[in-house]
Amino acid sequence: MTTHQPRLNLTAAAPKAAKALFAADQALHESPLDQTILELIKLRVSQINQCVHCIDLHTHDALKAGEAPDRLYQLVAWRESALFTPTERAALDYAEAATTLTEHGVSDEIWTAVREAFTDEELGALVVQTALINAFNRFGVPLLMPAQNRT
Repeated sequence: MTTHQPRLNLTAAAPKAAKALFAADQALHESPLDQTILELIKLRVSQINQCVHCIDLHTHDALKAGEAPDRLYQLVAWRESALFTPTERAALDYAEAATTLTEHGVSDEIWTAVREAFTDEELGALVVQTALINAFNRFGVPLLMPAQNRT
């Protein structure tokens, strides 16, 4: 495993901003959105953005929270997998669309599906979680944040 130091220690370089981001993340764990969905979103968005630090972190967090390994193995191909619920599929579809925004944004079809699957409070948390993990990925990738050395 290749290990290296990140280009910048963000918590030291921008402590107030970093603290606010981590506080937002903590607030999401206290939201009514299902914790399984929160972890699936963090991991799937991190896969799309190829953030090795976040992929490693959220895979281990999901396993610690009791997520089934087979679901994590199949997350990259969730549309083809039989292991995800309709609610999880709606959340994953939204997260992917919001992560890979086109000039058309998130389609009405995808938005209608999440509107039907979640309460306003859950949907608010889903929107914030998707944006927040994208922000964390956009720190992790350019700063070359490594996966945790677990050996």
